[in-house]
Amino acid sequence: MQWLIRFRVFRAIHKSSYGFHPAPWQVRCQSSSNAGAARWNDHEVPEEFNFANSVLDYWAQMEKEGKRSTNPAFWWVSSQGEELKWSFREMADLTRRVANVFTQTCGLQQGDHLALILPHVPEWWLVTVGCIRTGIIILPGTIQLKAKDILYRLQMSKAKAIVTTDTLAPEVDSVAPECPALKNKFLVSDHRRNGWLDLRSLMNSASPDHTCVKSKTMDPMVIFFTSGTTGLPKMAKHSHGLALRASFPSCRKLMDLKMSDVFWCLSDPGWVMCFFGSLIEPWTAGSTVFIHHMPRVDPKVIVQTLFKYPITQLMGVPSIFRMILQQNFTSLRFPTLKYCYTGGEAQLPEDHKEWKRQTGLLLYGIYGQSETGAACGTLREMKIKLDSTGKALAPYDIQIIDDKGNVLPPNTEGNIGIRIKPTRPLGIFMCYEGDPEKTAQSECGDFYNTGDRATMDAEGYISFLGRDDDIINASVVKAFIVLTPQFLSQDRDHLTKELQQHVKSLTAPYKYPRKVEFVPELPKTVTGKIRRSELRRKEFGLM
Repeated sequence: MQWLIRFRVFRAIHKSSYGFHPAPWQVRCQSSSNAGAARWNDHEVPEEFNFANSVLDYWAQMEKEGKRSTNPAFWWVSSQGEELKWSFREMADLTRRVANVFTQTCGLQQGDHLALILPHVPEWWLVTVGCIRTGIIILPGTIQLKAKDILYRLQMSKAKAIVTTDTLAPEVDSVAPECPALKNKFLVSDHRRNGWLDLRSLMNSASPDHTCVKSKTMDPMVIFFTSGTTGLPKMAKHSHGLALRASFPSCRKLMDLKMSDVFWCLSDPGWVMCFFGSLIEPWTAGSTVFIHHMPRVDPKVIVQTLFKYPITQLMGVPSIFRMILQQNFTSLRFPTLKYCYTGGEAQLPEDHKEWKRQTGLLLYGIYGQSETGAACGTLREMKIKLDSTGKALAPYDIQIIDDKGNVLPPNTEGNIGIRIKPTRPLGIFMCYEGDPEKTAQSECGDFYNTGDRATMDAEGYISFLGRDDDIINASVVKAFIVLTPQFLSQDRDHLTKELQQHVKSLTAPYKYPRKVEFVPELPKTVTGKIRRSELRRKEFGLM
């Protein structure tokens, strides 16, 4: 997708009050202390919480009082190398303008649903925080969605508004007549389109004065669509508690972010990892969110960026680190990078070893899903086990359970379960919106059954094996195919390409299998079910 926000556009929007400065070669790190940062107790949940007011506005006030370093809150680099920096004070102003566009100009109200389908462009952050200010519930989506995917999401969510680019606008227009709830279509583009509202122009004329809603901690904030493959995506609804949890001391130990950190998360904006790693976690700590917009994941651009900019912490799925290692770069000794985190897929011990050998850095595993956010990870003081994603993160109590909710002994394969009784922990999803049956099915005894297969050793380290349902959570997907007799004599390379193209055209492009293996039969249980975990181990050469 060829999409770029021009430097002149931002300057035109903010020329009266915002400065745009050439990026220095290094960010000045005047302080690495979080003294005075907003904190909450692990065990005392406030009745009210709003990330925009309690976190972003807090840091804006610290800047105003000279109690925060001059590092930008947001540092964005376009695919053409143009740079944009905003302070927390500027972010606060801009997100208030967006909030007023939605509520005053378009009449959206607290509790309304807004579909947000944007790439890594600054408006994604402005719209997300603007919605949090107003209590409008955000529904993030990847830009790889097809018209039928958008139709499903708009119909199921009854979204009253959508924000997207001119690339996807025709897809939205093709299904909009079948979405009676959809009243407002916002375009983020250098061009106008009939029937669409120009978000940038509306922001320019909107007032920067806005009073944040007094949202309850347990009021809904965001809905993530699970990436269904064999089944339709479910809508995992989260409260403001998902963002509050990042402020708890126990959770802040995971990345131990400081104001001086420059954090780059490589996740697509449609997924929970981006919400977690590109917004909630770094801004809770007053760190800099760094973004390099790439039309597609490019390991060469990633490496060049890590050498050019003072990025201190990096997050991405294992396949991205694998792609970098496969390029045979002359050097991967990055000057400022200190910590790397990976999750979202099964991890290979070989990748950990090779990353450490070439970069001198460890890969810290994190496990989570759309329903849970970060559920377990490897803290700095913990030893790293190469086949593990770490231990449970408070307040989650994680156990390996069977299909009836019984806790299994150490080193026994089962389902990852998060205890939800007698108390449902803060940060776990509220429900599957509009689907009480699926919500009930996800509960297994005293646990939420994640549907992920894993083992846990005697020390509490969890080793993720794979999914046991319809969710796809790996960017390197492998298909195991059993051919019927009429196809046995056909060319396997041709069949592979035909299958991949079929999946791309039928579903979102991210769902196509990168690898295809033709096998005589699939492993099955005694009841006839496919052994998915065995296929996962076979995929990674572990059997």
